[in-house]
Order: sequence, then C-alpha cells, then structure tokens
Amino acid sequence: MRILVTNDDGIHAPGLAHLEAVAAELGAEVWTVAPETDQSGVAHSMSLNDPLRLREVGERRFAVRGTPTDCVLMAVRHVMPQVPDLLLSGINKGQNLAEDITYSGTVAAAIEGTILGVPSIALSQAYSFAPDKQPPYATAEALAPDLIRKLLTLKLPAETLLNINFPDRAPDAIEGVRVTRQGRRNVDFLAIDKRSDGRGNPYYWLAYQGQRAQPDAGTDLDSVRAGYVSVTPLSIDLTHGRVMDDVAGALGVAPGV
Repeated sequence: MRILVTNDDGIHAPGLAHLEAVAAELGAEVWTVAPETDQSGVAHSMSLNDPLRLREVGERRFAVRGTPTDCVLMAVRHVMPQVPDLLLSGINKGQNLAEDITYSGTVAAAIEGTILGVPSIALSQAYSFAPDKQPPYATAEALAPDLIRKLLTLKLPAETLLNINFPDRAPDAIEGVRVTRQGRRNVDFLAIDKRSDGRGNPYYWLAYQGQRAQPDAGTDLDSVRAGYVSVTPLSIDLTHGRVMDDVAGALGVAPGV
C-alpha cells in the first residue's frame, strides 16, 4: 500500500513522526509531504498569491512552504509518482471535535485528499492544556493501526472522509471506540485577549476561555470526554438537504432536483 502522510503542525511536529510509524505498519511505501511551519487553524485554505517552495528533507519526505491543502495537492499532482492508496493526516496536537473541524488544517488535508479521490483519514490526539503537558501520542500510535485496518475494509460513499480523535488517556485506559456525529459546544470557547507591547500599542490573541461544554450524547465531544476513541464520518457535501424545499418556497421557485 502506498500511503501519503501529512499534517498541519509542520514537518518537525512530534505527532507527524508518530503517524509515520503508524503508516509504516500499514504499508511498505510511505511518503510524507507536510508544511514547512505550523499551519494550525488555516482550515481548507490554499496559497493563490504566493509561490509554493518545496524542500526535500529525507527519503520520501518533503516540506512545503504552504498550507496542508497545498501539501496534498503538491504530493498528489507533483511529488509522488503515483496517486496514493491512502492519505493519513495528523497526528494533530490536540483534538479536532465539534467546531474545531471547520478550522482544522488536519481535517482540511483529509478533505483535499477526498476531493482528489484518495481515501483519507484525519487523526488527532486530545490532551490537557495544563503547563508542560504533552499529548500522549503513544495512545494514538498504539490504537490507530488496527482501527485503520478495519476501516479500510469499508467501501465508503464518494466524498466521505473519517475524523478520528483519541482521548487524553494511556492506551490501556481507553474505554473503547464509538462512531459519533459532530458535536456542538454550548459555550463560547474563544475570547479576545487584549495586551500591550513595549511601546504601549495594543495587540490581540485569540484565547481559549476554558469553559467546559455540556455535549449531547452520541457526539464526538461526549465520547472523547468519556474516554472513548471517536470515529466520525464526514461529508464534503455541505448541502442542508432538508431545508432546500423551505428555501425554494420562500423564493417562489421550484425545489432543486
């Protein structure tokens, strides 16, 4: 199996090395094409006004000065001699659940792979934001190979990708695996942190408020918090089909086919 590995945390991110180890258990040919620098939060953006710089950093390992989407495009359209059989994106430093999915460069790389016709899976490792706390990547590395092998037996519908999140626990403390739907936080989790520089000029950071959401049962948020690995099927098609007739009625036009 020919596997493409990428991420949004950058070519030197520890999680990427753990994912390369996972990929090596699954296939004989592993290619890594990842961003030169940390691209967390860039979502499904691509570079249209800047050139893409490609740097070879090892055997079948490349860094791209661009976004995760750029990396997947470069890998599939230029770097790799053949289209990969599988794309793995991650292992992200931190969970990608609920609204995180819309911001995530990790998920976006899997979206781009899916658009290009490559079966794609995003993997993220939850962890505490306590000082000096590091993600327990050993959990994702230990559990991911068997999960992926099972998932690869599926014939997923077109335009479908998988988003996997591992709880902040050791491998032997995981409760199990749940297939989940995307959750929604019921608290404002982002705030604007205003500060001043050395000359008294204001600047701002986006900051997490640390409020604890109360997620609905069956969601990715609820499952990871309870100690379960969350596997969420996602679709590229964002159409809200049930609302189409209502919109057509409001506009006085025929519903879509």
